[in-house]
Amino acid sequence: MAETPLAREFTKGLWRENPLFVMTLGLCPSLAVTTSAVNGIVMGFCVIFVLTGSNVVISLIRGIVPKEIRIPIFIVVIASFVTLTEIALKYLSYPLYEKFGIFISLIVVNCIILARAEAFAQKNGVLRSALDGIGIGAGFGIALVIVSSIREVVGSGAIFGMKLANWTGAGVDAVFQPISVFILAPGAFLVLGLLLGLFQYRKLVKGRA
Repeated sequence: MAETPLAREFTKGLWRENPLFVMTLGLCPSLAVTTSAVNGIVMGFCVIFVLTGSNVVISLIRGIVPKEIRIPIFIVVIASFVTLTEIALKYLSYPLYEKFGIFISLIVVNCIILARAEAFAQKNGVLRSALDGIGIGAGFGIALVIVSSIREVVGSGAIFGMKLANWTGAGVDAVFQPISVFILAPGAFLVLGLLLGLFQYRKLVKGRA
C-alpha cells in the first residue's frame, strides 16, 4: 500500500532521511551522550519535543516573519522550547539533568533543528510541520538508541543499566569480555562510523538493484 503524503512526512525521518545515519546531522550529541541506552532515549525525547514544538510555532508565524531576520527569530523560538525542556528535565529527574549538562542547552544550535526550521517549517503548514518534526525527531532518537545500545553492551556488558549477568545467570565474563574503549570517545567514533558505512553500503546496493 502506497504511503499518503502526510504519512510520508512522518516516516521519511525514520529511515529514508534519518538525520544521523543518512544526513549525518547532530553528530555532537550522538558522540557525546550515547554511553548508555537510557541516555539515548532521554536525548531522543528532548529533541522530539523541541523539534516538533519549534516546527509548529515557526509554521504558524512564517507569514509575518521578515526574511532578513528569520534565523534570529527561529533561534529564539527554539531556545524557548529548549528552556522548557531543561526545566521539565530538572523537575522530573535532576540527576539526569546534571548528567546531560550543556548538551540540552546545545539543542538550540543543533543543526537538525535549524535545518528543519529553515528548510521545511517556514514553507509548510502546521500539520505537515508537526509530522515532520515528530518523524525526524523520532528517527534521530532511534539512531541514538542504536548507537548507545551497541556502545553500552560492548563497552560495559550491560543494557539499560542492567548487567547481562542478570539475564544469563552467569558472570559477564562468561558471556563476553566488555571492551571498555567503546564507552569512551574513540568507541563512539568507531560505532557511528560503522553504522554510517552500513547505511551507505545499503544505499549503494539498492541503487544497483
